[in-house]
Amino acid sequence: MRVFVTGGTGLIGTAVVAELLGHGHTVLALARSDASAEAAEKAGAETVRGRLADLDVLRAATRDSDAVIHLAFSNDFSSAEALARAVAEESAAQAAMSEALIGSDRPMVTVSGTPWVPGRLSTEADPLPTDGPVGGRGLAVNAVLGMASRGVRSSSVRLPRTVHNNGDGGFAGLLTGIARQSGVSGYAGDGTQRWPAVHALDAATLFRLALEQAPAGTAWHAVADEGDQVRDIAAVIGRRLGLPVQSVPAETYGPLGPIFATDQPSSSARTQQELGWKPQHPSLLDDLENIS
Repeated sequence: MRVFVTGGTGLIGTAVVAELLGHGHTVLALARSDASAEAAEKAGAETVRGRLADLDVLRAATRDSDAVIHLAFSNDFSSAEALARAVAEESAAQAAMSEALIGSDRPMVTVSGTPWVPGRLSTEADPLPTDGPVGGRGLAVNAVLGMASRGVRSSSVRLPRTVHNNGDGGFAGLLTGIARQSGVSGYAGDGTQRWPAVHALDAATLFRLALEQAPAGTAWHAVADEGDQVRDIAAVIGRRLGLPVQSVPAETYGPLGPIFATDQPSSSARTQQELGWKPQHPSLLDDLENIS
């Protein structure tokens, strides 16, 4: 298939593009800068210049492709207002691409986070949250999945809070960055809250499997590690950076503070059984040993 990919030069997108090309697909990647275009073309993809806000570009590229994988997000967590703008931009982009596929029976794989359920592992059957700091993303993904009734083979890959590669990425990567700036490897609360994780290369395999196999309107969990305690994550970061490890206020993490403090373990049992997905790459705690 010729697959239009947004966010194809990020940590996850780079792995997804390589996975697609390695399994006989061709890739048309959205590139917002010369550097992004150069990176995508070096990887073997074609490019189309534009940003996530360029809805006409997104529609045209979608119509020119056999499938879509959406990964792009501005990742501006500097304030609640910036996060809200990022969610609104992404929501409009997803609506534009999915509407361009109506009646085609072509696949669109979008991305969300795993939900959290008090007292247990979340599963693929649990609904996405539609309130809170990123509730708008849940609403947008639900709208894409709803396109199954309008002739779109839509599906969603739910990513855990940390998608990592070579010791970087996701919430754990944010903890590392903050630790370098503050001189403390911190965690919110008592640190017993659990975060699921997956290696970017394993996540990329699941995006390809969903593209090729997932029935319309379905959601899948890219979870390898069901839930590491955040204080254990911070302990590895602190040891690798030579920094003290301690609890810090949730406000340290800005608009993401409530999410950072939440216990949110997750399961991928159904995904592994039904799509045949088997994580094979290092766990988060092992991968964090690559921090230098």
